[in-house]
Amino acid sequence: MLDPIRLEHFRNLVSLIAADGKIEDIERMTLSKIAYQRGIPVDRFKVMLDKAHEYKYLIPQNHHDRERQLQEMIEVALVDGDFSNAEKDLIIQVGEKLGFSRSELDSIIKSHHT
Repeated sequence: MLDPIRLEHFRNLVSLIAADGKIEDIERMTLSKIAYQRGIPVDRFKVMLDKAHEYKYLIPQNHHDRERQLQEMIEVALVDGDFSNAEKDLIIQVGEKLGFSRSELDSIIKSHHT
């Protein structure tokens, strides 16, 4: 049985990847690797990619998961070497919903994006 929290985090990563309107090959490969590591079946992964633009971001329920989710989002956003405005906007929007201040988010993003 798939862990619903891990599945939710993965779905959020898919949502992030699709935020800029396209899914690059390197992004697809990264998501595929993460899906494999989390035990997400290939057929389910393909359905999630097909529906990526329909997903609503789900907020993790505890602080540790929120921090981990934000870090994962930033790492995945940067995997294609391009931190698009749409990806950055989604990370800021989600980060604020996660309880991070704008200055905290700017600092976190800046530490990853030099």
